[in-house]
Amino acid sequence: MDRRQLIKHLDTLLQTARIRDYCPNGLQVEGKEQVSKIITGVTANQALIDIAIERGADTILVHHGYFWKGEDQRVIGIKKERLKALLAHDINLIGYHLPLDVHPVYGNNIQLADVLGLQVDGPIDESDLSKPGNIGRLPRPMSGKEFRAWIAECLQREPLHIGEDGDMIETIAWCTGGAQGYLQTAIDAGVDAYLTGEINEPAVHLARETGTHFFSAGHHATERYGAKALGEYLAEEFNLNVEFVDIDNPV
Repeated sequence: MDRRQLIKHLDTLLQTARIRDYCPNGLQVEGKEQVSKIITGVTANQALIDIAIERGADTILVHHGYFWKGEDQRVIGIKKERLKALLAHDINLIGYHLPLDVHPVYGNNIQLADVLGLQVDGPIDESDLSKPGNIGRLPRPMSGKEFRAWIAECLQREPLHIGEDGDMIETIAWCTGGAQGYLQTAIDAGVDAYLTGEINEPAVHLARETGTHFFSAGHHATERYGAKALGEYLAEEFNLNVEFVDIDNPV
């Protein structure tokens, strides 16, 4: 498949022109013009690049790419080594950040809901649809302890739970990745619990003092599913060779 055709299709599918982000979305590093073998993953780290080279991929498609707002713009150190490897092997790097969080079919948040069996009732903030995340319900009412165990079983990662183990939980808001800053939005929505990837010190107090259960299930663990689903779609739609590679990350 022609690279330009692929990028145009993905940009349209993910509506990148409508979303303000902290990094460029789409093609970040230019490689071969013809795309036939794609490695998908969460983050374009060196380990993923090395596997793509080893397996003869011409394209890497990730959620966390490069060139973030506010980062050091110099091509030195780790950035130099990563770019050097991509350019030396003529590998395309394609990254979609917020567009892959919010997509209603292949996005991280909707995919996480599928994995956990969550019912999606709507966006996390109806007054600001640019915020990724959703509100909904658990597969069935569960205690805090039961839901923690359910998350651990589904994601293969033990979450940090702030709240009473015996409290019953029915409604929930969630946003994958590092979205601890949306806890107040979840509280304002009146849900029983909030789930995201990361947690910070102020969020612990806010959760405790409002009686809102907080589940921190890992930035990586909550965002494994968007890039994987998008790659599976590309494989079926365009008959491309696509392989998801999970480089584990405990955070």
